[in-house]
Amino acid sequence: MIKFSLKVVILFFALTLFLTPASSMAGDHININTADQQELESLQGIGPALSERIVEHRERFPFEEKEDIKQVSGIGESIYENIKDVIVVD
Repeated sequence: MIKFSLKVVILFFALTLFLTPASSMAGDHININTADQQELESLQGIGPALSERIVEHRERFPFEEKEDIKQVSGIGESIYENIKDVIVVD
């Protein structure tokens, strides 16, 4: 019985590992075209108001390059410099 339970636990963890989305495994990068507001707020200098503006902006104009995030009102060079190595656009 214990051997069976151990096999089930190992199988569960193996399946969890393989079924975890690649985006959440990357962890270090946030796609600004697909991230939800909570993910965006994890970026340095981005709070609830800016994350909402990012989402509203990309609904009308999806980001083609990560530098495009500077088109969002309130995101200037300073914030961009803090987040540029963490954000991606796909």
